[in-house]
Amino acid sequence: MRLVIARCSVDYAGRLTAHLPSAPRLILVKADGSVSIHADDRAYKPLNWMSPPCTLKEGVDGEEGIWTVINKAGEKLIITMEEILHDSSHELGVDPGLIKDGVEAHLQELLADRIETLGEGWTLVRREYPTAIGPVDILCRDSGGGTVAVEIKRRGEIDGVEQLTRYLELLNRDPHLAPVKGIFAAQEIKPQARVLANDRGIDCVVLDYDALRGIEDDKLRLF
Repeated sequence: MRLVIARCSVDYAGRLTAHLPSAPRLILVKADGSVSIHADDRAYKPLNWMSPPCTLKEGVDGEEGIWTVINKAGEKLIITMEEILHDSSHELGVDPGLIKDGVEAHLQELLADRIETLGEGWTLVRREYPTAIGPVDILCRDSGGGTVAVEIKRRGEIDGVEQLTRYLELLNRDPHLAPVKGIFAAQEIKPQARVLANDRGIDCVVLDYDALRGIEDDKLRLF
């Protein structure tokens, strides 16, 4: 991972245009090719980013201090460096991944096996659908063929809604999947999390672990 702190301006050119005026920012260049620009607020959420696969070119057309990031769709993120305050690279190695709570992992397995629990005619695309920022618990399609991303928690809190929001922002950039709706599923959903989910157009589903296990038992019973 490369960490660059610089005073810079940023321009995005693609399906729309966006401009970030000059200011000190953190630029993350990851081994997967993704580039993201962060301010010293907004928690984890970048101001702008380019998801892999993409290429980074420094000093394009002989102009020093110009970084151009281009993705497979031809969209560009142009970073104009005015002053670099810090530039370092670090080898993080292979991440062991998130070890989920046993109940949470089992909920994912059960729900994927019985995806019609969410609605008649729904079909599973896959569990642990990979993205540049981590796997989506379940990716499925509703009865109308629309793509739905499901984030599963044992206890649904605000951070889980934020996590699903990040996945949805990324998935909706893929024209083969968009538009992608979200479902936040948990055994218990906190009121604050439900309010935030509703505000972002994300549906909430309360899962009955015992009932899902009962469904599994019925399925495996031979008589």
